[in-house]
Amino acid sequence: MKLVWFRRDLRVKDNIALSKACESGEPVIAVYYETPLQWESHGMSPMQADLIRRRLQVLRQDLQKLNIPLLFKRVPTFSDINPSLAELCQQYQISEIYCIRDYEVDEVNRDNAIAGLLSLTSTIMNMYDYKCVFAPGSIMTGAGTIYRVFTPFKKAWLEHYRRGNITPVSTPSPVATNALVNALFKQMGNIEFAYPQRDSVGWPADDNAIIQRLRDFCRYRVDQYENSRDFPAVPATSQLSPYLAIGAISPRQCLARLLTECPDCLDMNSSGASVWLSELIWREFYQHIVASYPEISKGRSFQTWTDSITWNQDELQFERWKQGRTGFPIVDAAMRQLNETGWMHNRLRMIVASFLVKDLHLDWRWGEKYFMSKLIDGDFGANNGGWQWSASVGTDAQPYFRVFNPTAQSKRFDPNVRFIRRWLKELESVPDSALHEPHRWAEKQGIDLAYPRPIVDHKAARETAISMFEIAKSQQNTKRAES
Repeated sequence: MKLVWFRRDLRVKDNIALSKACESGEPVIAVYYETPLQWESHGMSPMQADLIRRRLQVLRQDLQKLNIPLLFKRVPTFSDINPSLAELCQQYQISEIYCIRDYEVDEVNRDNAIAGLLSLTSTIMNMYDYKCVFAPGSIMTGAGTIYRVFTPFKKAWLEHYRRGNITPVSTPSPVATNALVNALFKQMGNIEFAYPQRDSVGWPADDNAIIQRLRDFCRYRVDQYENSRDFPAVPATSQLSPYLAIGAISPRQCLARLLTECPDCLDMNSSGASVWLSELIWREFYQHIVASYPEISKGRSFQTWTDSITWNQDELQFERWKQGRTGFPIVDAAMRQLNETGWMHNRLRMIVASFLVKDLHLDWRWGEKYFMSKLIDGDFGANNGGWQWSASVGTDAQPYFRVFNPTAQSKRFDPNVRFIRRWLKELESVPDSALHEPHRWAEKQGIDLAYPRPIVDHKAARETAISMFEIAKSQQNTKRAES
């Protein structure tokens, strides 16, 4: 008997672990573990938990068509999986386990512990590097080191892609069953989580809807992606990130559809398709960084010299940022979108992250953790990489002396204030021309707005932020000189 262990690969299409298990011709069973205390420590959002639960129900139905029962198990933490999995292997005489490798440090430790345990038994554990198109460590510099800057990584990634035959793995055919497997189908209970959940019904969980979203984007909207992607009021993005985060769809599936519709995108021209391809490669880049630098998963900045920055500890300002009550309309509208929908437009993620770090001078890790607690597309590599970039502490980061002006960003990317109007209802009386800086208009009119005044002066905050980074850099230089 073979066992497929599903983690962040909740699909039957393009699933190498599932396909390899089915190649044996033997009966196959599958398992998924809910680990509520572990998820809590990782800050998984209740909305993502709900999407995973709903997706598991779809996955169970898809696997049933292949004669594979999906068992649902609940244990508190990753370490509690060990005895449960060992018992499962013994109970069903599992000869081999198949799974797709994760790269975060807790997940790596989990898998190493289980592999060590199984090495004492006759059960073989097969792990596949399939979370990325190319496994971490397979794309290296000429000096044999990992790329730390995105642009040369992208160039090398594209060279690898052009040389290889990267196509999604076919969905396996139904496998043989036996009396034990047939009995399991009758014993399976409902999939219900102990972890808190928040309704994710706005995001369909079935394959047809997800694949159709991919096809529609690549066929009808990707051409405008380069010109429209930075405008949050325009539905220009793919909104596939929640499905990539939980593995309901794979990067290979995205690439295959993109190349079908836009075969010239590999030329990396200025087309929308090429720009979206770059975004997919960014996801790969951050996964490679996470796999190669375990300290990233432990809350460390990639640029270690920034560890000496003294961050502001004002929790009241942090609360106002979280609630969307900073007095900067684009920041507040973005945070309210996140709080209500569990999703935020990528341009807005950069704006609010820059504001937290460069205007409020709060620790970027506060924002990273809050995002994970809310995002339906929470993915450690992408979230951490984005925050470290915005905070100027990561690999290939935004230079610390470049500070987003939230008002200028607002005027540039929401010029018709359609996005701000949607989320800031208390500013209905303010005319469009004044909505980026409503209090200036209100003062001229002699009106008191039911909207907070800006909690910082951006110009002064920018100068302070640059000074904070320069002091930290100077300290680093001094340490080097002394050593």
